[in-house]
Amino acid sequence: MREHEQFQVQRVIGNNVVMVQGSKNGKEYVIIGKGIGFAVKGTGVIEGNDHRIEKLFRLEDRDEWSQYQILLEDIDPKVMKITDEIISDIGEQFAGKLNDKIYLALPSHIQFTIYRLRNGMDIVNPFLQETKMTFPKEYEIAYKAAEKINAEFQVQIPEDEIGFLTYHVYSAVSNVPVGQLVKASNIVSELMDLIREERNITFEYGSMNHVRLMIHLRFSIERILQGSLIDNPFVKHIKKEYKREYILAKKLGKAMQNSLSVEVPEEELCFLAMHLYRLFQTLEKNK
Repeated sequence: MREHEQFQVQRVIGNNVVMVQGSKNGKEYVIIGKGIGFAVKGTGVIEGNDHRIEKLFRLEDRDEWSQYQILLEDIDPKVMKITDEIISDIGEQFAGKLNDKIYLALPSHIQFTIYRLRNGMDIVNPFLQETKMTFPKEYEIAYKAAEKINAEFQVQIPEDEIGFLTYHVYSAVSNVPVGQLVKASNIVSELMDLIREERNITFEYGSMNHVRLMIHLRFSIERILQGSLIDNPFVKHIKKEYKREYILAKKLGKAMQNSLSVEVPEEELCFLAMHLYRLFQTLEKNK
């Protein structure tokens, strides 16, 4: 139990954030709590039942720990405050525990965004429209978060940046790393282009067919990266009946494998072939 443990302070990151080492297992943790960093000032001990502890979590990866330690050292207290408000808003909209990394990744991202805007640096998001269509609820939360940041720091968050904030919202509720989301978006764009070229078709941007295919590809990539296998009892039937679509699905699978360095399961390829068949049938009917 946490209340029976002591935490040795390793580094004070800010008034509200400290990095500590647990007395029982020797593992490193981040503690977030109002004024807790100001109280310990340097090295010291925090009792596990300290009422100021609001969040306590551990980073598994040592390199990741060092990265966040560097980023958090100069975080503006006002950024931490606005981050707490945004995370609270996310928690109200989604059930379940949020990914602990949001408490470190989001303030770092917000501070860097403010720096870029104040120094006239452009923020360009080539995946904005896809993000808005794929994660509408998360985008709405990110939009409101941008309004809070605008009001607090007297900046104007562009829509491209709201798209990046959307990734952080989705990452917090799905446990999918932000870097993985960006990579998936890039791959989806490549796969969409490959489908257009192979079948010489044109999608009406934002149409139901366009959105369905885009969303299917994105979540297919996430399943592959997370090793989440899907059950597809119709593999033999699909390979036999949808031969042309299966050949295209294998090309898409090869592209995904090259980008992700992960083998694409046969069940996933056949699921994609079935989706492609339905898509092409719909496009034929609408000609």
